[in-house]
Amino acid sequence: MNRFVTAGLTLMAGCVLALGASAEENPWVTYTGGDGPGAGKKIVLISGDEEYRSEEALPQLGKILATHHGFECTVVFAIHPEHGYIDANYQRNIPGIEALDDADLMVIFTRFRNLPDEQMAAVDCYLKAGKPVIGLRTSTHAFLVSDNDNWKHYSNGYMDRDKPGWRGGFGRLVLGEKWINHHGQHKHESARGVLAPGAEDHPIARGIATGDIWGATDVYGVRLPMQDECAPIVLGQVMKRDGDYDEDDLHYGMRPTDSTPVEGKKNDPMMPIAWTKRYQVPGGTAGKAFTSTIGASSDMTNEAVRRLLVNAAYWCLDLGDALPESGAKVDIVGTFEPTQFEFRSDDYWRDRNMQVSEHRQ
Repeated sequence: MNRFVTAGLTLMAGCVLALGASAEENPWVTYTGGDGPGAGKKIVLISGDEEYRSEEALPQLGKILATHHGFECTVVFAIHPEHGYIDANYQRNIPGIEALDDADLMVIFTRFRNLPDEQMAAVDCYLKAGKPVIGLRTSTHAFLVSDNDNWKHYSNGYMDRDKPGWRGGFGRLVLGEKWINHHGQHKHESARGVLAPGAEDHPIARGIATGDIWGATDVYGVRLPMQDECAPIVLGQVMKRDGDYDEDDLHYGMRPTDSTPVEGKKNDPMMPIAWTKRYQVPGGTAGKAFTSTIGASSDMTNEAVRRLLVNAAYWCLDLGDALPESGAKVDIVGTFEPTQFEFRSDDYWRDRNMQVSEHRQ
């Protein structure tokens, strides 16, 4: 049974937006799609990272999936429990995550979350059912549970002491890698996507050519060779900035037109920035996952990044045959004004007082 019954509906560009009775009562947002290949499929998008603006990226991704493709998308947020505003720094609360109970796909974009029992249990039950997962950017280190023995094995870098099979934690087991390092120079070297050898005809790459994908967020390091269950789709070419560093610019002065790859080991070999994986948590059913370490809200200004993520949703839900040769439609829905990737203070979130209702517009 879907727990997310809503009080009102508005129609925007063919997409029905389900409105909660109040931000405090229902601190999540649901975009109910109409016709399309995704009709009848439910996606839950879980935001909660301090740096890469998942609270901006996932509502836009949810709108695209609902408006253009028919999926019902529920986006949940890190919420300050006392004041009720979105607080990316508050690591212990993502209300509404229980929507995973009847979800067909989980999209997770969290960082070092330390969630309570009932919220972690929703994730655990979902994974044991072997349902598909999309992990974005910091989801390789989605959890860091410090004070609850029930869920420590989900933590980034877990050492497999008490829970055999969980070495490396959620990131390594489910997505294919945990946090390793910034392979490119943070805020100074961007990532250009190169299709991995043999991936050109994969449904996730449909409508995407080498060079189309670009983002100012640097390439993450992964250990090579990757696990046997992983198959790279896109490699990340580390690019130099042609212009000057600009602290006030959305991309810190980097541009998709930057033309000079970094020389040396950073590009020899190139690191995968998008891959698929077969996963199976201990005691669970086998499932499949897609991981993209590009996907910050500012990265989503790039059409090919958006197409990569939407194509991946189709692949995860066994709808790849429904994708046109040009790839998924990924036009921006409504207004999308992403802000810089950066860490922000607790005072910022208090003063910003971002309400979930802002994402219902």
